Amino acid sequence: MKENYGVDGSLTGFDDTPYHEDGAPATYHDVDVFGREEGHQIVYKTLSWKLVAVLMIAEIVSNGMLSLPSSLAVVGIVPGLILIIFLGIFATYTSYLLVQFKLRHPEVHSMGDAGFILFGPFGRELLAFGTIVFAVCATGGQLLAGQIALGALSNNKLCLMLYTGLFAIPTLICSFPRTLDRLSWISIPSVISILVAGIIGMIGAGRHPSADRHQLSAAHSSPFFDAFFSITNPVFAYAGHFLFFILVSEMKRPQDAMKAAYVLQGFATTFYVIFAVVMYVYLGPNVASPAFSSLEGIWMKAAYGIAIPNFLIAGSLYAHTASKLLFIRFFRTSRHLYSHTFLGWSTWTALILLLNALAFVLAVGVPIFSYLIGIAASLFAAWYTYGIAGAFWLHDAYYDGEGFRTWRKKWGKAIIAVLTFMAGGFICVAGTYVTVRGIVEAYRNGQVGSPFAC
Repeated sequence: MKENYGVDGSLTGFDDTPYHEDGAPATYHDVDVFGREEGHQIVYKTLSWKLVAVLMIAEIVSNGMLSLPSSLAVVGIVPGLILIIFLGIFATYTSYLLVQFKLRHPEVHSMGDAGFILFGPFGRELLAFGTIVFAVCATGGQLLAGQIALGALSNNKLCLMLYTGLFAIPTLICSFPRTLDRLSWISIPSVISILVAGIIGMIGAGRHPSADRHQLSAAHSSPFFDAFFSITNPVFAYAGHFLFFILVSEMKRPQDAMKAAYVLQGFATTFYVIFAVVMYVYLGPNVASPAFSSLEGIWMKAAYGIAIPNFLIAGSLYAHTASKLLFIRFFRTSRHLYSHTFLGWSTWTALILLLNALAFVLAVGVPIFSYLIGIAASLFAAWYTYGIAGAFWLHDAYYDGEGFRTWRKKWGKAIIAVLTFMAGGFICVAGTYVTVRGIVEAYRNGQVGSPFAC
């Protein structure tokens, strides 16, 4: 017996409803955003689960991991490791809920579409806005990572804003393809680059350990502000779920999406644990964030240089995501979505240019931009990666089942879903609080520079 998906994409029961030849429910391609693509000039649904896994890793395992060793320095190695592993498992669980929601609602292309199902028009606008804001801020964050890398390679001989501009150009070019399959192939060297860069960094730390490396702490008591500010690093190192709906929408076999998610979370969690521990053990309690900056000269340059492709492709994926969300919103049922029309390509080009330019201006023109990334992550990524997945389960269990009776029958899953939603709320509130407080203290201590400064 197979699951029966109704015309609205909802799971309605079990019967012998025929399936499409690719294994998806027979009605899936009738209601998903790209429809049946026979005869289309631009074909979107071409990704295998393996390429989706590559895209997920390229997007998520990036500059965020470079802050993990400093988190261990604040809370201690044992609590830090427990947190990294727990968050990896938690992110796998929420990935599963997101994928199941997508399969039940093929029309969902982005968090905005999911917000419409949960909360109506207001939910659509709010979650779509949050996706764009976070994607643009994340693009800017990758531009800053590229700035740091280029500065390290050249001993900061040029204006930092110039480094950012130089890095923004290839980021824009790589975000330009209309379909994700083009980005998936260049994401393969991106994944290799961050893996090799991490290994080079660990070797460099082992070859030139810090003099205070023996002052390590298994567990360290810190004030709430310091502790939570530091643990936002591992919390948001897994923050990439806002892209999942868009990725699954371009899969040939969307029902294979969890295979990609398992590969992502397995790789990310394992790599995060090894990298964080090795760098912290050898570089000691004063390890910098990003950790590569604590390495000896030649090793720092090697690690940053090798990581550049990853920073570039991750930034491109974020910019592509924000542009794709708006493009689909404009042309969802139009031929401009799947045909080579002047209006379609000119709109796509304008969106790519606009959002990349916005990311660049924010990165170099807002002195507290790194804090703004933290605020955007707290307000939106906390929900997209963790909290809202609980709402997805509660919604479908209620409307596809027997309402509250289903919640009572599956009380264990219902409790976990509620706790998941509450966890997202806690991360959102606490993360926003510590970030805003960090901004206040930065201004108080004179640590905030000038806009567009070198």
